[in-house]
Amino acid sequence: MIWVALIAVVVMLVAALAVLMLPDLVSAVAALAVVSLALSLLFALLHAPDVALTEAVVGAGLGSLLFALILRRMGLTGRSGGDA
Repeated sequence: MIWVALIAVVVMLVAALAVLMLPDLVSAVAALAVVSLALSLLFALLHAPDVALTEAVVGAGLGSLLFALILRRMGLTGRSGGDA
């Protein structure tokens, strides 16, 4: 079980760095969803299934959907946010 937790933490760190480094904003939103899913896995490993389910639904699901819709509404889906 400790190896699964270690892998989840490493995935979270890599995905968090990817959020900061990716030039494409849609890819950064996807990496943010990976961070939330790995965190929900950690909560499940800590025997907190209610918190894990909430993190998966709100963090990865609704949060990513909201960010993607905001990017689409602002017209930033195809580029990194430069001049229009």
